[in-house]
Amino acid sequence: MALKVLMISTLFPDMSRPNFGVFVERQARELASRPEAHVTVVAPVGIPPWPLSNTPPYDALAALPHHERWKDLIVHRPRFTVIPKVGGRLNVGAMTRAILPLVRRLHGERAFDVIDASFFYPDGPVAQRISKAIGVPYSIKARGADIHYWGKRADTRASVLKAGEGAAGLLAVSAAMRRSMIGMGMDEDKIDVHYTGVDLDRFVIADRAEAKAALGFAGPVILSTGALIPRKGQDLLIRALPALPDVTLLLAGQGPEYDALAALATELGVQKRVGFLGAVPHDKMPRLYATADIMALVSESEGLANAWVEALACGTPIIISDVGGARELLDRPEAGAIVAREPDAVADAVRTILAVPPARDAVRETVNRFTWTANGDILLAHLIKVAGKSD
Repeated sequence: MALKVLMISTLFPDMSRPNFGVFVERQARELASRPEAHVTVVAPVGIPPWPLSNTPPYDALAALPHHERWKDLIVHRPRFTVIPKVGGRLNVGAMTRAILPLVRRLHGERAFDVIDASFFYPDGPVAQRISKAIGVPYSIKARGADIHYWGKRADTRASVLKAGEGAAGLLAVSAAMRRSMIGMGMDEDKIDVHYTGVDLDRFVIADRAEAKAALGFAGPVILSTGALIPRKGQDLLIRALPALPDVTLLLAGQGPEYDALAALATELGVQKRVGFLGAVPHDKMPRLYATADIMALVSESEGLANAWVEALACGTPIIISDVGGARELLDRPEAGAIVAREPDAVADAVRTILAVPPARDAVRETVNRFTWTANGDILLAHLIKVAGKSD
């Protein structure tokens, strides 16, 4: 009989945010493709009180269907009330109250064996409360900011730790993340490392000269993909550009730092060599990775970024900071460089890679172990263990 999984995820794409949490969606689809598992997704949607609910982006979220077939998954999208910017600590209670009636009904129709929370906060504490209410064990996955940010905030740290203590099992996106969780006081015996996956049929090596010509670029191109927020460090890449006179920097992503980054590029006189691409559909990213000579992301914190893995799968070396699972991924020189979060260090690494570009097949070889099949195998085995159904 199939393992019946309730997946709770505040990181899940929808019609208004097709790129949001695509890695969680892909993980859910991989698990659901197995005959041994039946997956139901509850992806709560936070909406602020009126009149903010009528303003972007919340108006688009409010218009989403409450229940839909999303690709090959059944997804429920119950609403809960959020207070933007200041309400983070209130989200657990609001979300639990919003989804518990739905979960009770679904559980009555087809009893769940296990709850899988795909992010540590607020998903983890919500899963803990739902678990207590319906008597089903739960697991939580730590991905990055959920531990590095919510796990450090004075008003949410205790909730994160309590959820970890009550879980029957935990997942970490990298061994480094696992060490961080243990350092916070979580039980190391509960924590399995669960690497992300990459679609090696979609993210492939393509002709770089052809890709550049198609997009109208000449000369070296650096791509950075990620939300435009201070933690991602796009400002450090812009500050490196004056020392890299022939290089074009493309920023794929959107966020509150756009104005500051655009102003910085103008201040440094490199605005003509910085392209702000906005939110790029995920299925268009392979072409961008093919265009880039290097993908750079010098974040303040990460778990094990999907952008790192996707770039390498396309044969594009990466320049990243020494955070999260960086050293687990960059285990050979062909893959790129780990650098200090300083413009000069970024510029030096760019010059080194451009001077002697690694063979693209060797770059791709780095991530052959990061398949969605492997990801699904580990997740299924973990959830069977959490549910107490191991032989």
